[in-house]
Amino acid sequence: MLRRTNIEQKLQQSRSRTVQEKDILDQVREILSQDDLKEDAIIARMKSPQKPTPRNTFDFDQLETDKIYHVDQIREICINYRLRFLDTRYFKNEIPKEALNKIKQLEKDHDTTLRGFKIVAPSKMFKLENADDPLLFAPIGNGYFYLIHKWGNDLNAFRRAWAWPFKSFENLIFCTILVSLLAAYLVPSGLFSKDTTGVQFVLIFFFTFKSIASMVLYYSFAAGKNFNTAIWNSKYFNA
Repeated sequence: MLRRTNIEQKLQQSRSRTVQEKDILDQVREILSQDDLKEDAIIARMKSPQKPTPRNTFDFDQLETDKIYHVDQIREICINYRLRFLDTRYFKNEIPKEALNKIKQLEKDHDTTLRGFKIVAPSKMFKLENADDPLLFAPIGNGYFYLIHKWGNDLNAFRRAWAWPFKSFENLIFCTILVSLLAAYLVPSGLFSKDTTGVQFVLIFFFTFKSIASMVLYYSFAAGKNFNTAIWNSKYFNA
């Protein structure tokens, strides 16, 4: 009977003919050490200020066109969903391993050193841990950015609707009027008189509008809030 072939043993025999085990460990240790140094260098570039935004040198034949975005497109998304587009040095969470690996691969493929990284994320992700989805970009030049990596969960389906009132002053006034009309409509009929007339409804509406608008303005000023168009690329917490 012929003995079955142990492929692992054959592999070990093949390796032993070319290299010693100590040499293998030294090689692996050296590779991992060099890889760690590359990651440390990338993280250091992410944390260092880059003013003005640098222009990275890419091999355009290797770029994926569906990952190239203009700053105007990024600005529109940030305003619609109340997000911020800031340098990675303001990002307080940990950059995932997958993103670092993609950066290393890009640098290898394009024979370059990437700088000027930026992230699209909710404001609180630049201070606290959160589960929403950041987008990591590297600048190409002339207002264009290359999407490197996206991680985390998708945004809440209702985030755009939630952010719409804060998009501009006009939107906020419209929503305040709408909520005031609803509040006035919910006031029980005959609360102030036997029958609610049109004039009484208008007076109730003005009263509710004044009350709701006062609360909105107080909250906005007290919390230092601003509109989406003003904060999308602002580094200040109370912008």
